[in-house]
Amino acid sequence: MAKLAGSAQVLVQAPPETVYGIVTDVTRVSQWSPECYQCAWLDGAAGPAVGARFRGRNRRGWLRWVTTCRVSHLENNRVFGFEVVQPVFGVQTRWRYDIEPAPGGALLRERFEVLWLFPGVTRFLFGGKASRQAQLEDNVRQTLARIKAIAEGGETGGASAD
Repeated sequence: MAKLAGSAQVLVQAPPETVYGIVTDVTRVSQWSPECYQCAWLDGAAGPAVGARFRGRNRRGWLRWVTTCRVSHLENNRVFGFEVVQPVFGVQTRWRYDIEPAPGGALLRERFEVLWLFPGVTRFLFGGKASRQAQLEDNVRQTLARIKAIAEGGETGGASAD
């Protein structure tokens, strides 16, 4: 059973392939994520493929941490999913973007599922489980709003925000 989970969606006035190109370009995550300020593909990967790994550098206030992620789901112009993988404990969090054609553009949905937490660490660093849930939900809403603005502004995947 998931410790934390949530989702949100937004209607984007851009074609599904544009939205997909944006969300699958992890090198641009810093343009929309409230916590992740840098991402890079690992192991020679140059783009998304099931099993490809990337590293994210994150921050919240004074706190800094690094995650290693693995692409878990990929369906052209429809689905991009990845998992945050901890070396000893395995998959910690699952993230997924679903894109559906909609009148005038695309419906973009983002979901997260935190499979496990260290209670003491979560309480100390994030203010507890309820606080972290609220932070993640707010992050998802901000992320979707920023992706919408990028997509509707005519930007497409491929450029790095570094």
